This record gives sequence, C-alpha cells and structure tokens, in this order.
Amino acid sequence: MLENARRAILVQSSNVDLGDVLPQYARTSILQTVDKYFGHLNSSTVHFNREGPLYKCTVTVQVGALRTMSGEAQLKDAYAAFRSALEKVAKQLRRAKRELREDKAQRIDKDVGLAGTPILRHKAGYRIHRPVHPIRHLVEVAREPAPVELDHDSPYRIAAE
Repeated sequence: MLENARRAILVQSSNVDLGDVLPQYARTSILQTVDKYFGHLNSSTVHFNREGPLYKCTVTVQVGALRTMSGEAQLKDAYAAFRSALEKVAKQLRRAKRELREDKAQRIDKDVGLAGTPILRHKAGYRIHRPVHPIRHLVEVAREPAPVELDHDSPYRIAAE
C-alpha cells in the first residue's frame, strides 16, 4: 500500500533541476503528514518553479472524500519552500479533521434511564440493586398517615374518635 501511495504523489518542476533527493524527501514528507491526520491519500502533486531568486513550491493533496487542499510558498531555498507549503496543507488537514470530529452530535441521554435514574452496568460477579423509582417513592410517602394534633374541644377530634 505504501508503494501505491508513493505512486499517487507526482513531483514536477519547471526550469529547476530537482535531483534525486528532493523528490524523495517530498514524497516521504507528504506521506508522513497525511498519515498523521487521515491515512488514505488519493493523489498529490508537488510543483517547483523558479521565479527570479526565489523558488516557488505548490503542494496539492486529495485525501479520501475531502476537497483538495493546496498550499503555496516562495522562499530562497527549495526545501524551505516545500516545507512551508506542506505546513499550510497540514493546517488545512488538521482543521478538516477537527471539523469532522466536532460535527458529530453529542448524546446527552447516554447513561440516563426512563425515569431519570442512571443506568447501572453489569460487572461480572456483582448483583445490581436498582434505586427506588421516584414516582413510586412519592406514592408510598403519600400513603403514610400524617400526624395530626387536635385540640381537646375541636369538632374534628370528636368526629375522629
């Protein structure tokens, strides 16, 4: 799979001699960056160009079903221009991953039962005692007779006797 991903990375140049080391360095760096954030590289291109005393590097990366990310930099050194452009792409990948991760809905009722009591999980060898149901508890409390203090001459005391 690593060899297939290396084939998906195209390193080109216009009027610049890249040698053997710079394309290899570009491929390795792109694979490390993509593996850090997503892991599946569809395609990538790196293009070097010379504009006066500066090297211009453009890096484009297409990962999974995401949109194509690109970064561009102009510096006096070709390696520095590539690293700067790749950092811009890495920032876009990081933000895309964060957006995908934060897009998921949060479950607020994950550990709550019907009556608002927490759901108890089984552990091997332990017996679970469920808490008293809140409504039943209120009904049982209401059935208990309330203590009544009556005066000696009260008509209610006479009727209660």
